[in-house]
Amino acid sequence: MTDSAGIPGGGTGASGDDPRTRRDRGQDQGSGEGAGRQPGRGHGPGHGRGRRRRLLRWAGLGVALLVLAGTATGWWLYNKLDGNITEDTSAAAELERYERERPAHLTTGSQNILLIGSDSRSGKANARYGQDRGTQRSDTTILLHLPADRKSATAVSIPRDLMTDIPACLQADGTRTSERFAQFNWAFQWGGAACTVRTVENLTGIRIDHHMVIDFGGFKQMVDAIGGVEVCLKRPMDDAEAHLKLPAGRQTLRGEEALGYVRARYSLGNGSDTERMERQQQFLGSLVKKVQSNGVLLNPARLYPLLDAATSSVTTDPGLASLRGLYELVRGVRDIPTDQVKFLTVPRRPYAADPNRDELVRADADRLFQQLRTDEPVTITPPKPETETTGDEVGDETGTGDGIEPTQTAESGSSTGRVREGTEATPTPAPTFTGTTAGTADCR
Repeated sequence: MTDSAGIPGGGTGASGDDPRTRRDRGQDQGSGEGAGRQPGRGHGPGHGRGRRRRLLRWAGLGVALLVLAGTATGWWLYNKLDGNITEDTSAAAELERYERERPAHLTTGSQNILLIGSDSRSGKANARYGQDRGTQRSDTTILLHLPADRKSATAVSIPRDLMTDIPACLQADGTRTSERFAQFNWAFQWGGAACTVRTVENLTGIRIDHHMVIDFGGFKQMVDAIGGVEVCLKRPMDDAEAHLKLPAGRQTLRGEEALGYVRARYSLGNGSDTERMERQQQFLGSLVKKVQSNGVLLNPARLYPLLDAATSSVTTDPGLASLRGLYELVRGVRDIPTDQVKFLTVPRRPYAADPNRDELVRADADRLFQQLRTDEPVTITPPKPETETTGDEVGDETGTGDGIEPTQTAESGSSTGRVREGTEATPTPAPTFTGTTAGTADCR
């Protein structure tokens, strides 16, 4: 008898069912959820892949929107900071007029930036420091030298009371002054930054590449932006002219107090401008350490206010009048070790005709200027701890003024550099200048 077993591949098991029979059975038996669904529909593997693709598309769109928003915000911030900077076009034009008279660079890659602190009383913020007479002088002037290798930085303070030759300069009203021998900070009042740059170049023989001018308000904003700067006072300070009253000891000074501290002259020490410059150098050293610390450079909440304050408060030459220009400058100095950021005052002594004014100790100053011109390293030693600097000392018996340690020769210990004939010449050591560094900036 022939039965279903005779069908090829037949039998009673499921494997022997006719395909159409299996399909029909599935349709008849499938009464539950999901019965009879075709592959690729419902909750099968194909559905999961489709859902993931949709999620990825939405995630990609979200990331793109975030990138666009971040780019737009970054562009807005860049333009805001870049637009904050004031370009000193008038100074640039005046310096271009005298280009042939200006000194040339003796080295490649080094830079010299003249930092000028203005005592302008203009504007509501500065009015509290005195009556606005429509003029301003350079309250502080620092020549910052950056060598080609950018492994150090040397900041040389120029006394505002220094008597020097000031060239004929263009005034704000269009008239020109005559060349004259006068107090250094009159140059800024007569002819602004251009006149100050030319005066410094005539004094030092050093080419000034860039200049920056900052007023009282800008200084306060930058100090506040980094959370203040730490100083240490040996004695209490009460200076009505500087609007400052501080106790003795270590403390953090913010905007107004910091400005009073660096401006005060008659309430600390002997009241000399040299001593005030030393105090400014100590303060700037502490400021450099603070800015280089992770608390500022790696903290956007502090870095942006610092950049905003800095760009809002400076007037610069065209070469620095952009965020890119300032960035290139900062990038070159941000990794300099603090013990290689050096501060000193140009060698000076009381002016013979008026002890309330200063004059250069010419031989010592020329050594310093020559080292900066030729990009040679400047060696700094701290002041002697047993005596306080008075700022009015003429110097020791060698006649070297304030700011340099005398060098000696094999003949007689003089600093003339001559050696007795027939004796072996001893190399003259490099001069050592009295000053401080950002690494050792502290109260003394």
